[in-house]
Amino acid sequence: MLERFDGFLKKGMPVITPLCLVVGVLIADTGSRLLGLVPWIFALMTFAGSLGMRVTDLKNAVRHPLAVLLSLAFLHLLIPVWAYVFSVLVFDDHLLTIGFVLSAAVPTGVSSIIWVSMYRGNLALCLSIILINTMLAPLIIPATLFVVAGEGVPVDAGALVTDLLLMVVLPSLAGLLLNEWTKGQAGKFLGSKLSPVSKLSIFSIVLINSSVIAPYLKDFNLELLKVIAGVLVLAASGYAFALLIGEKVWKDSPDISVMFVFNGGMRNIALGVVIATVYFPAKVAVPVVCGMLFQQVLSAVFGKVIEQRHRLNKEVGQVIPAE
Repeated sequence: MLERFDGFLKKGMPVITPLCLVVGVLIADTGSRLLGLVPWIFALMTFAGSLGMRVTDLKNAVRHPLAVLLSLAFLHLLIPVWAYVFSVLVFDDHLLTIGFVLSAAVPTGVSSIIWVSMYRGNLALCLSIILINTMLAPLIIPATLFVVAGEGVPVDAGALVTDLLLMVVLPSLAGLLLNEWTKGQAGKFLGSKLSPVSKLSIFSIVLINSSVIAPYLKDFNLELLKVIAGVLVLAASGYAFALLIGEKVWKDSPDISVMFVFNGGMRNIALGVVIATVYFPAKVAVPVVCGMLFQQVLSAVFGKVIEQRHRLNKEVGQVIPAE
């Protein structure tokens, strides 16, 4: 019964997430009062997501250093710089620029595990990169925001680092160590039971935080439409860049290439939404929240693209060259 419910939530994520955003806007007064619960909900979600990890996953980072380094450079240099350049050229609004860069600078999404597994990517390497990326978040995110926000929008870096430790690092370590201590049994026993809780947590975070930025979303105008289109372009280009780089660098290792696409395209948008609503004016959260509309859909689209390209490469490889 629980597995069936979890499967329903997994399949329904591309539809349920936007619905939660709409509901949050409609119940703005009630939802915004629950903002204080979001860090705790996020910590629970992070703990549940980390139960599938073990210390041995880090050995894959040693075996594939290029994949780890290139993934981190892609996630925290190439895409944030592209987001900054794009938002400055298209939008004449510093708050929106911060939002676009924040949505690009957060760690890779834990849900990338689902897509990497579905399309036969290197799951062990995916887990190791997620773990390393998560642990570096308290250093990378404040540094990126400090550079982008500047003095015009002050950021309480100390409080932000503390919140990232409490919401991301400590729950991840707790899940990792519990799974290690039980020799993987905690992940097997609790993982399936907490999997639907993780998805419900994402829906709750979207609902609550969309209530906070409801004034911007209720006034559906040309600027909001432009922001939504900009978010779609950036999100799709992230997957496309990752696909091109992955196929070029790991031409003979399609499992690593698949991992790179989903690790590079997915983002922990829920974390970005929490940071945006807590530490910045509500407008910063608008492009971040809108990112929730496209992530799962784009993963499904690029998954099909990967399948088609692999099928085409296999057919080309089977052609016998003429003598």
